[in-house]
Amino acid sequence: MLAVAAVPVLLVGCSGSSDDSDSSEKSATPTVASSPSASLEPAKFTRLPNACKTLSKNTVKDLVPKTKDASGDAAKSPDANARASCSWNGLNGYQYRWLDVALQRSDTLPGVGSAEDQAKAAFRKLKKSTATVEGVRKGEQPTIRVADVGDESQLVSAEVVKDKENYRDVTVVARTSNVVLTVSYDGAGFEGEKPPSATTMERAALKAAKEVLAQIT
Repeated sequence: MLAVAAVPVLLVGCSGSSDDSDSSEKSATPTVASSPSASLEPAKFTRLPNACKTLSKNTVKDLVPKTKDASGDAAKSPDANARASCSWNGLNGYQYRWLDVALQRSDTLPGVGSAEDQAKAAFRKLKKSTATVEGVRKGEQPTIRVADVGDESQLVSAEVVKDKENYRDVTVVARTSNVVLTVSYDGAGFEGEKPPSATTMERAALKAAKEVLAQIT
């Protein structure tokens, strides 16, 4: 009887040893797989283009007739591969135009998030902030709609009053993977001339946005 009673004791002991070994091996595997750096996707785009060269000279001349400098005015940036922007302005008779292109790129950072997730967060912030337009003409409301460029986008168009002049203000915010683009386009007619139509300005801003996005590689 004692011999028989000893068998289950030995079996239980063996079974416990095997479980402990399996448990040890299994617990080691997830630790490696769940490493933050191993699970984050690397940045798709590792550099930004020269913002002033993202638009052809023909496009600049079309959107900003009589521009002062077709090569554009680049903003200073401590890291041109993280942020870059360029602007143009010109007065054609009494028709004024101002155009600005701004790019923001994110990198994958362990403990922070993937480059694309960070760009998505940046896009959401810009989407919200650009939806509020200052100086909107009394009785008017901004037009806000999907711009249909990039992975996700938004277009905001409004007639605003600046220094007692009426302007058409259009902003396109778009994201392509880990890069966020903002195109700001303003137009006004001085000395009694009418500001450009919403349709004209919106089409022009979208044209610029598509051209810039095509330069991100």
